[in-house]
Amino acid sequence: MATNQANTNRLHPEEQHSKFWQNAHTYFNRVYDQMGLDPTWRQYLSSPKRILTVSCPVRMDDGSINVFTGYRVQHNNARGPFKGGIRYDASVDRDEVMALAMIQTFKNALVELPYGGAKGGVVCTPKNLSMAEKEGLTRRYTSEIMPIIGPNQDIPAPDAGTDAQTMAWLLDTYSMMVGHQELGVVTGKPVSIGGSVGREEATGRGVMNVLRAFLKTKGKTLDGLRIAVQGFGNVGSWAAKLLRDRGAKIVAISDRDCAVRNDGGIDADDAMAYVKKHRTLAGYSRGNGDEISNQQLLMTDCDVLIPAAMENTLDAEVAPHVKARIVAEGANGPTTPAADEILRENGVTLLPDILANAGGVTVSYFEWVQGLQNFFWSKKEVDDELQKIMEKAFAEVNAKADAADCDYRTAAYTIAIDRVNEACRLKGLFP
Repeated sequence: MATNQANTNRLHPEEQHSKFWQNAHTYFNRVYDQMGLDPTWRQYLSSPKRILTVSCPVRMDDGSINVFTGYRVQHNNARGPFKGGIRYDASVDRDEVMALAMIQTFKNALVELPYGGAKGGVVCTPKNLSMAEKEGLTRRYTSEIMPIIGPNQDIPAPDAGTDAQTMAWLLDTYSMMVGHQELGVVTGKPVSIGGSVGREEATGRGVMNVLRAFLKTKGKTLDGLRIAVQGFGNVGSWAAKLLRDRGAKIVAISDRDCAVRNDGGIDADDAMAYVKKHRTLAGYSRGNGDEISNQQLLMTDCDVLIPAAMENTLDAEVAPHVKARIVAEGANGPTTPAADEILRENGVTLLPDILANAGGVTVSYFEWVQGLQNFFWSKKEVDDELQKIMEKAFAEVNAKADAADCDYRTAAYTIAIDRVNEACRLKGLFP
């Protein structure tokens, strides 16, 4: 059942929203107030256009039928078709997907992609599903959200718990139901069936590009920089590898099961191979460093901390103990507003999520363009164009921060909100 909402709070006055939803709106409201924009548009810019909740019955391997709950939230499409990932995780709920869709709107605007923001999710534990069960779930979920997705309407992509294989199933399901191959309906696909080279590592590469651009303003390089990465999934592992390949030292990594520290440096390629084989970092500390807790990793002695796991991991309890002087947000919403203030007061430079992790959606845009044209780019073209966009976005944020004497998050949101607000104002309301 889809719900078109002009004002979520007005439709549900008694509803208590999650902390993550509140955090996303706190960041938005702070900047919107500072910008002095027409208050008429505030609710429109902060409310989702559409929320679709679906039931996904799946026949499990043992013959039973399990019904999973899925969501697709479309936040704002004033700048173009909706775009955003699909997350498979036990923590997924409506508020989380609403907040992520809103963040996606401003992320897309910041790097000047012709997209609005969306996000999807299914409540499940992916590691407990067999490949057949995951395929059945993906195909059913795709069929349920099909009325609101499409290459010119809403283009999904991978997120936590999903990958290129998931996107391949989504592509095939959609294409079968419309009767023809439709490469532009989804990004993050395997290269062999219309995906883009460079998409798998794109978010991690974007983190590297932004970090390197920031260091350049300080006359520094990555060489010898000590980096801790919280979350060794797609984003964190590729960020670690790419940074290590350029001279940085990875001193700590973690996933949900284990965190490892090694002052001598962790071989990112070796750790990635271990996770690919075992699907976890558990046990990796043997011979490769000392096992620590995830919270200890956030507070470990390092130059750069990359939170690349889930939202709300850097909170007011942890923030005072963060030793890193730079925090580059590889995940969406990893820092709470209270922690954000503490880090700023302590002199920590924070490179915000809507800037630092925008590499994934940027290369998704490249993939979408290639699919629509059936003309594919080389790896060098993809990497070079990504670097140009990420460095341009950082330069704009850096210039805004200098001009307004503000932090990078405020600068990034100021630019993004202004672009979305302008598009909404120019288009007006229909009817």
